[in-house]
Amino acid sequence: MRNAIEFEVYGNYALFTDPLTKMGGEKLSYQVPTYQAIKGIVESIYWKPTLLMVVDEIRVMNAIRMESKGIRPIEYGGGNTLANYTYLKDVRYQVRAHFIFNPYRPDMAFDRNENKHHNILIRSLKAGGRRDIFLGARECQGYVEPCVFGEGEGFYDNYGEIHLGTMVHGINYPDETGKNEMEVRIWNPVMKDGVIQFPRPDQCTQTRKVREMEPKQFNSTNVESAEDLSRRIVEGGN
Repeated sequence: MRNAIEFEVYGNYALFTDPLTKMGGEKLSYQVPTYQAIKGIVESIYWKPTLLMVVDEIRVMNAIRMESKGIRPIEYGGGNTLANYTYLKDVRYQVRAHFIFNPYRPDMAFDRNENKHHNILIRSLKAGGRRDIFLGARECQGYVEPCVFGEGEGFYDNYGEIHLGTMVHGINYPDETGKNEMEVRIWNPVMKDGVIQFPRPDQCTQTRKVREMEPKQFNSTNVESAEDLSRRIVEGGN
């Protein structure tokens, strides 16, 4: 497919924070990344407002292990405090994703060149991404490289089903839904033989409004077209 991407993302630590622990100081990671976290990684490889990145599935390659660390986070009122953060350790995932043109961005119709976008996406992946890769939190540096989804031995191959309970799926933003509000999506994932297949955001039935929100404005005056960007990358060599 000319809009698809397959890659491996890995790092020493990850913190896909369970929101129940986010404001209490003692952060605890989910066992697996959320859809939104993986989508953010895909968008760090390459993103433009013309595109909607859709995560199809992930494959958990390493055993799920956790490690707690003493952290001194900065308090909102100033100063430091002491807290324990529980991270995932030695993580590695295979990801399959694709992009579609954002139907809620008719102002970006001038930039709908699937072939150019895909070429830039693949080139950006081989370069390790256009922005830094983080595994849920800024202190958790990640790395990406191309792969063939399903190849290689994974820890949970032939492991059967693991029910992961209720998790956040992701966040609905105005420019991705056409509604002037921000929503959070909830779902109940099941990992089968190490693979988690994600429903599309518009297929999630459990949503909750967070607040009113206006979409950011993009158009040809503040966004470089894929054709111009591709030409500049080829000429500049990066």
